[in-house]
Amino acid sequence: MGRPTVARILKGLVISGAVCGAVACNQPAPAPPAAAAPSAPPKPQRPALAVYVTNETSGDLSVIDAATGTLVTTIPLGKRPRGIAISPDRQTAYVALSGSPVGGPGVDESTLPPPDRQADGIGVVNLADMKLTGVMTSGPDPEQLAISRDGTKLFVANEDNKSLTVIDIAAKNIVESFKVGGEPEGVTVSPTSDHVFVTSEEDGAVFVVDHVAHKNVKAIKVGPRPRSIAFLPDGSRAFVTSETGWTLTDIDTKALTARKTIRLGENMRAMGVIASPDGERLYVSTGRSKMVLIVDTKKDAVIGSVEVGPRPWGIGLSPDAKTLFTANGPSNDVTIVDLAAGQVTKKVEVGKGPWGLAVVAAP
Repeated sequence: MGRPTVARILKGLVISGAVCGAVACNQPAPAPPAAAAPSAPPKPQRPALAVYVTNETSGDLSVIDAATGTLVTTIPLGKRPRGIAISPDRQTAYVALSGSPVGGPGVDESTLPPPDRQADGIGVVNLADMKLTGVMTSGPDPEQLAISRDGTKLFVANEDNKSLTVIDIAAKNIVESFKVGGEPEGVTVSPTSDHVFVTSEEDGAVFVVDHVAHKNVKAIKVGPRPRSIAFLPDGSRAFVTSETGWTLTDIDTKALTARKTIRLGENMRAMGVIASPDGERLYVSTGRSKMVLIVDTKKDAVIGSVEVGPRPWGIGLSPDAKTLFTANGPSNDVTIVDLAAGQVTKKVEVGKGPWGLAVVAAP
């Protein structure tokens, strides 16, 4: 048989259904170009004025832009974040984390699951990067905390063992502990002295600790189930909320005695409290009473109120004292109030069980 002609070769290719041209028929087709990798979402930017909200049930920290009233990001933290304190340079947030199960008034604690002590600690959040960078050791079941004026120490109320622990921030460990009353909760540092005030729910008292002299100074009787403390900016007076007494106790901080009991009204279950920068007003969240009360510090009397939502607890003010914010646990949101108008302007959805709140301008 003779050599195949070009015509016979082409005829065979057409019969087999292949047209190869200059490329061999058995060579695979070129792969399609690879799809571009999806771009990473843009890094959230720290707002010029931010509201940081601890969410006890969802275990995270919500960051709200105060200017726009929008949620910027959510930072995972750990179990039961509650109290929050901000460093003096406004670069770091410290958050109390607890492995104790949620109980509350009237709950039989013997029916609760055992605490997870590995979850107890103080979460450290870098506010520039908006990330949790570590967890420092605390006492058991930390609830609220405060920071020294020089930013070197944390003071932590440990609800389960009746103690106030002192943490050296640089060393990241506990350096001292003070016995205080049962179920310590609120912790606040005097703006003008070395005193740290700690509320005791069981004892109905405020325990005064001198952290420089390393000693307990005095216990001052206040209303039942005290929750929080706010000092006037000049440090001359401190005000303590009483949840079940429906009162504020006005304390002379020099004499360390109660000056007056301010009646807030029936069922006004005082929880959080904050003073205005000029010291002329106090703003009190009232938990299940749904209100924020406005107290005149010269008259020692309630002069106004705003309904903000179910069980407001954490409370904060903008630096210009024109806007107020509350964390409302059952509705999972933060209420924004225009104080001049005396009206709610917006509610911002956050995580589950918002508890603590801090309003912080970027440095």
